[in-house]
This record gives sequence, C-alpha cells and structure tokens, in this order.
Amino acid sequence: MRNAALVLGIIAGLFAMVVGFFGYGYTTAVEHFGEIDGFARQVDNVGELRLLSVISPLLILAGGAMARARALWGGVLMLVGAGGVYAGYGLGFFTIFPISMACLAGILAVAAGKPDEEKAHF
Repeated sequence: MRNAALVLGIIAGLFAMVVGFFGYGYTTAVEHFGEIDGFARQVDNVGELRLLSVISPLLILAGGAMARARALWGGVLMLVGAGGVYAGYGLGFFTIFPISMACLAGILAVAAGKPDEEKAHF
C-alpha cells in the first residue's frame, strides 16, 4: 500500500502542478492584459488562488515522496494538498483527477502499516 500511495501521490502532484501553473498564469494574464467581457474575468481572491496553486501541489508531491518512509505524515500531507486544490479550484473537469488520486493515495498511506509491526504508525 505504501508503494501505491507513493506512485499515486506523485502522479496526482504532477497533475496538480499543471492545474496550478494554469491557474497562476491565468490570474497573471488577466492582471496584465485586463478583463475581456465574456471571456476572461479576474477571480475574487487572487492571492489565495496563487498561494494554493503553489502550496497544494507541493504538499501532494512531498506526501507522495514520503509515503514509503513516513506513511502517516505523507498521507496527511496528500489529504491536505487535495483539500487545498479543492478549496482553490473546486471540483471540475481538470481537478477531479488530481483531487481523487491524492485522496486515494492519502487514504492508502494512512491505512498502511509495516507488516511486521502491530501498530500502523506508532
């Protein structure tokens, strides 16, 4: 389960990075060129969206990378990162894949325990 969490977390983090790049670029382009009626409108919370565009994919990637060694911490980071993507962008066509994969990876990592230990994480 730790290996599956690692792979799913890294893939979800890469997809979340693509979403984050486009979100950050969109807000920058609208700020630079201005709003276009019926085509491009600035979001309400530019700073929040830009922060979540950078932080959330990093949390998911870091959690995926930690999933083998520190499964509990990695799982929590992936779940928090998935929540950040959801808070910034909502559930849409481009966000459902990274959010669902990061949630699945986080659940797998939290549920994973070492086979030779009675307790999963402590």
